[in-house]
Amino acid sequence: MESNVNANTYVVGVDFGTLSGRAVVVRVHDGAELGSAVHEYTHRVIETELPGSGVRLGPDWALQSPQDWIDVLRTAVPEAVATAGVAPEQVIGIGTDFTACTVLPTTADGTPLCFETPAEPHAWPKLWKHHAAQPHADRINDLAARRGEGWLPRYGGKISSEWEFAKGLQVLEEAPEVYARSERWIEAADWIIWQLTGVESRNICTAGYKGVFQDGHYPSEEFLAALNPGFAGFAAKLATGEVGDGAGDGATLAPLGGLAGRLTARAAGWTGLPEGVAVAVGNVDAHVTAAAADAVRPGQMVAIMGTSTCHIMPSDQLAEVPGMCGVVQDGIVPGLWGYEAGQSAVGDIFAWFVDSFGADGHEQLTSLAEKQAVGQHGLVALDWFGGNRSVLVDHNLSGVIVGQTLATKPEDVYRALIESTAYGARMIVETFEKSGVPVEEFVVAGGLLKNPFLMQVYADVLRRPLSAIGSDQGPALGSAIHAAVAAGAYPGIEEAAAAMGKRTEAAYVPDEARADAYDRLYAEYRKLHDFFGDGQMLHTLRAIRNEAHP
Repeated sequence: MESNVNANTYVVGVDFGTLSGRAVVVRVHDGAELGSAVHEYTHRVIETELPGSGVRLGPDWALQSPQDWIDVLRTAVPEAVATAGVAPEQVIGIGTDFTACTVLPTTADGTPLCFETPAEPHAWPKLWKHHAAQPHADRINDLAARRGEGWLPRYGGKISSEWEFAKGLQVLEEAPEVYARSERWIEAADWIIWQLTGVESRNICTAGYKGVFQDGHYPSEEFLAALNPGFAGFAAKLATGEVGDGAGDGATLAPLGGLAGRLTARAAGWTGLPEGVAVAVGNVDAHVTAAAADAVRPGQMVAIMGTSTCHIMPSDQLAEVPGMCGVVQDGIVPGLWGYEAGQSAVGDIFAWFVDSFGADGHEQLTSLAEKQAVGQHGLVALDWFGGNRSVLVDHNLSGVIVGQTLATKPEDVYRALIESTAYGARMIVETFEKSGVPVEEFVVAGGLLKNPFLMQVYADVLRRPLSAIGSDQGPALGSAIHAAVAAGAYPGIEEAAAAMGKRTEAAYVPDEARADAYDRLYAEYRKLHDFFGDGQMLHTLRAIRNEAHP
């Protein structure tokens, strides 16, 4: 679809990932990607000890450094513009996306508390895969279920330990002095927009999916006080400097694709872009990718497959889907309900196995694994090495591999792990459809799209064609598309996605014989899923591990 916008205007999309940030320069009228650059985070994921101080972290901690995010703006953006050969004056907008829930405590002016007290673990941003707040999430879920809180079914019956309220409660109870100093508790997706524009804003996506904002309200002060009296006013930390009415709804939420503000002189100095350039409202890496794949219509499920997988889908229907991460009005595109589900570890599982046991590396293991017939290895595994995000919403679950013998080889386990993640995806799709929310098209994006064998396994296990995004930079392209909307080049996300997004339909088609064989293995996966899903054994093993942790 051709647009009527100026062919010589461009936008920049910046994707803040788990290990790095990348910027891409995109032509507004057709979505052509002209230049990109990547900045690897200096601190990467902080999991064992704090930088500088050496303070040790406990099990399941995962932090990041805000300085790494600023360095992406300083390095990747100007490098991408230079690589594209575009004059900065031709750039009309910049959009960003972030992992979520990556959340941090700040002062009222946005200064991260870790800049003031770097030896305090709770002063640092908690990365999305920080799972040490699971006991706090459990308490939130138990209380909400007992009280019949109306928002709980919108999240499949459980909220995650990854989200804002669980992590905030952990800070209150483990570091009350940090909690007291935290004038803001803010998603990194919104914090980076604050740094670019000088204006604090909260986007509707993270507020809805990670901040439990439903029907115009956060959870009530009464509910929060029942968790801990000191937690009653937590929602005020989520607002943009406003005080709520007692029901915790003081935030003014910004619509996706909206104009958050304009580039400040300071941010212009970082990025090399002109002061005053349009800055799009903050967003989440998975949710912007729907626009990059031109998959913003009801029933188009986009699976963004990388270290983890996030499944997002617009729909014109509101339903309660067990174990989903949430359903939010206008959460992906305005005017539709946006659903989210996910798998906490996918690429991370394969990387763990190769780093720990697979000296031959991914390519060699894939080459050996793809020569096998379905079921030849005699194995079935549960994909819970990072816990289970959907549909059990329990990050204290752990991985299981069944069927190993003295003849089992590394490529056998590697293939079984790949298959386990495909079974987990099928569980999610089936749960949606059993709940009355049809999945009309399964679209794949993310780094794992580069592995054709893995994609074919997914097509066979899911028994449906896979469409493939037409970009290696899905989130960054999606952010650029949102920037084009914010800059006024298109009237809405749907029109911009149609002009700038790209995907190949039915890029992978299932083989009927292999799909039949996988049906048998999937049935065994379901048995394991139900047996270990109650958590009794896996929770006990984790508790024993934590007790023994030095």
